[in-house]
Amino acid sequence: MIAAVGTMLAMPGAFAQEVAAPVTTVPANGNEIQQFCTNIADAARDQRYLLQKKNLEDLQAEVDARIAKLEERRAEYEDWLKRRNDFLKQAELGLVDIYKTMKADAAAGQLELVNPAIAAAIVMKLPPRQSSLILSEMTSEKAAVLTNIISSASDSQTSKEPS
Repeated sequence: MIAAVGTMLAMPGAFAQEVAAPVTTVPANGNEIQQFCTNIADAARDQRYLLQKKNLEDLQAEVDARIAKLEERRAEYEDWLKRRNDFLKQAELGLVDIYKTMKADAAAGQLELVNPAIAAAIVMKLPPRQSSLILSEMTSEKAAVLTNIISSASDSQTSKEPS
C-alpha cells in the first residue's frame, strides 16, 4: 500500500485538474483592427453629438431661467420707479403749493437754506409775481445764484448732457 501511495505522489498531474491555457491569437493583419475602428466611429460620433446636444439644452434652460429672473426684476424695478416718480410729482406739487401760500419774506428765508437747484425749481413753478417778491426778499448773492440757474434752464444753448 505504501508503494501505491508513493507511486501516486510521484505522478505530477494525478490529483490536479487540467486547465486549458488561454488561446491567444494574433490577428492576421491590421485590416481587422482598422475595420473595427471604422465600424464604431459613427456610433462614437453620434454619442458625442448627443452629449453636446444635451449640454446645449441644459445651458439653454439655464439662460432661459436667468432671463425670466431678470425680466421679473426689471418689472419690479419699473414698478418701484413709477411709484417713486408718482411720489416725487406729488411731493413737488405739494411743495410748490406750500410756498405759494407762504409770505414772500418767510419763503425767501426758507429757500436760501435749500439746495439752489431745488430752490430755483420751486421759484420757477410759482407765479411770476410771487417769484419776484421772494427773490426781492433774498440776499442778493442767493437771488443771483437762483436767477443764473433759472436763466440757464431756459437757455437753448445750454447742453443737455451732464459733464
